[in-house]
Amino acid sequence: MAGYDNHRDDIVRRLRRIEGQVRGLQRMVAEETYCIDILTQISATNAALQSCALALLDEHLNCCVTDAIVEGGDKARAKVTEASKAIARLVKA
Repeated sequence: MAGYDNHRDDIVRRLRRIEGQVRGLQRMVAEETYCIDILTQISATNAALQSCALALLDEHLNCCVTDAIVEGGDKARAKVTEASKAIARLVKA
């Protein structure tokens, strides 16, 4: 079971909304919309993706990592390392 299983519908809704934003960006470029307006929408799309990523990360920490820590040992260390690497990737983006 995925850590976000209880919120799967919300995550899918968010991603569909983001998909719509990207299609809107494509349409804006095809219609030769003013550059700054496109950049503004790209910024909004990036923010939506970051928000979705943070929601998934929160679910991972509260479910997968917490369960692994309760279990202890190598599994706990591996899950914490995995979460740290995911956070590092998000910070770089």
